[in-house]
Parts: sequence; structure tokens; C-alpha cells
Amino acid sequence: MYSEQCSVNGKLRQTLENGEISLQGQFILGSNYTFLVTVHHAGQEIPAVYKPMRGERPLWDFPEASLAGREAAAYLVSQALGWGLVPLTVLRDGPLGPGSLQQFIEYDPNVHYFTFPPADRLRLRPVALFDLLVNNADRKGSHVLFEKRTRRLFAIDHGLCFHAEDKLRTVIWDFAGEAVPPELLAALETFRGALDLGLPAALQPYLQPDEIAALHARAGALLANPIFPHPPEDRRSFPYPPL
Repeated sequence: MYSEQCSVNGKLRQTLENGEISLQGQFILGSNYTFLVTVHHAGQEIPAVYKPMRGERPLWDFPEASLAGREAAAYLVSQALGWGLVPLTVLRDGPLGPGSLQQFIEYDPNVHYFTFPPADRLRLRPVALFDLLVNNADRKGSHVLFEKRTRRLFAIDHGLCFHAEDKLRTVIWDFAGEAVPPELLAALETFRGALDLGLPAALQPYLQPDEIAALHARAGALLANPIFPHPPEDRRSFPYPPL
């Protein structure tokens, strides 16, 4: 099963990296240009989400034209953790120039954090820990979703992550004060080991050196004090709009 999944992911990556991109439509919500596209390669056609760098709104606290790379970095971190939360994402040229290209996950837009039943809310611990690790400044309620066909949990929209300074803003504070479960800590320990080996080199095309160092520091801090934190009181702790 694992080798079969690796084969599927390999073919998907080849398609995203090398396929011909055709624009299908634009997502009108959000601050940055985001497009639904189809990608054609070797007889395969898949839907994807394309975010060109030229469509990124300038921000005072993030480097210009860096959000697309952060999307790709978030995928690498998710894979290194072994959680598969972030859909396959690559950075490549497209119809409107370089940008991130991410596998599109079919989901029900009416099903999101604010409508999840309690059982689904309980499944969000890995997302909450992931956001702490990558310093997510924009975890909105619509950025966590369940794939329609499989009910697999995914997390999307990671352009505002990895800042070297504390920027955490999220709607997911359900687990504040709880201990991080052992299985998540084990994955985090493995991730820290990857940061001591080859992962920083893979992240270098997307992140600044101080951001990679801060990622390493956050992993160590979470392992040293494995408790989900409470919202900070000295600044806004949730994104706006929350959905």
C-alpha cells in the first residue's frame, strides 16, 4: 500500500511539475490572486490551485513575492512530519509567471471549522501543532477541510507562515492547556532530526536563513514544553476574517 501510494504521489508530482497549465477560473475571495487550473501531462489531467507571485498583495511584515514559496515549504514540512496534511505543492512557472501549484482537494465549502461536529474538531490536533511549528499567521476556519471522497483531513493556504517572529493567528484554540499526544511528539522528534540533516537544504529555496533557524527553535521549544498554548493576551490571536 505504501509503495502504491508513493507511485501515485510520484505521478502526481510529475504532472504538477511538468504539465501544461490551463486556467479555468479565479477564486474571488481572498487578498491574493488564486486560480483554479487543470494540469495536463502524459495523458493525465488533474485540477490544481495556482497562486502566481505577481498576484500577491504586498505586506509590511513578509518579504515581497515570498508567499508562493512558503506554500511549497509548508508541504515539505508536512511530509517530513509524516502527517500528509498539506496537498502536494510545487513552485514553478505558470501562465502568469512563477507561483505555487497545489493539488486541488474536492471538498464541501459549507463544511469547515465552524460547522465541524465535535468528533471532527477532535481530529484537528495535528493541524494545531503544525500551525505552532510553522508559525501560521492566517489559520482561518475555511483552511481546514475534509476531502469528499475519503474524509481525509487537509490543511491549505500557508502563504503566511514561517516568519522568524511570533505571528501565530489561528481559530483553532480547542486544545489550549492540553498535553501534546505522544504520537505527535514522536513525529516532531523525527522532524527535528530531519532539520539536523538534509531538510534545511530543501527549504532554502523558499525561506530565509533566519526563518529556517526559527523553525528549528520552535521544534525544540515544543519538544521541551509539549503543551498546546493558550491564546496570547498581548496581541490578536485569530485571523480576520476568521473564515
